[in-house]
Amino acid sequence: MDTLRRSKKRRVGRSEPLKWRVSDELWSKLERLLGDPPRRFRYPGRSRYSPRACLEGILYVLYTDTPWLQVPYRELGLPSGETCRRRLEEWSRRGLLEAALRLLQEQLAQADKLDWSRIIVDASLVDAKEGAKRSRARLSAARAAASTSP
Repeated sequence: MDTLRRSKKRRVGRSEPLKWRVSDELWSKLERLLGDPPRRFRYPGRSRYSPRACLEGILYVLYTDTPWLQVPYRELGLPSGETCRRRLEEWSRRGLLEAALRLLQEQLAQADKLDWSRIIVDASLVDAKEGAKRSRARLSAARAAASTSP
């Protein structure tokens, strides 16, 4: 009987948070950028999934390398993969994703938590030879490439 009282209580549930879950602290910083536009009064349409849930779905796909259509959204309590993909495209089109990444970059740089020594430059965007003529594909890709500088 004494051994039962002295034994440690067993933990029930997950001890570590899932990597794709967005913490309240992080969401408080991103909410003003990624929040939904106000709904129309007269014909509001279907209510949208929360932007936080969509961001978690996007992060799930990035962490697990799961195709968009194979996201187990019911089991995880996330929007479908297709919904998350459409929201990612919408944020990219409106420039919100780039603004959110810039905000996170600035905060990580201020906290001295960015390691710029591990940056990878795609060789298809960098001229290898001085005398080589540039192809159209490289020119258009270079214009469309996202900036990685702080």
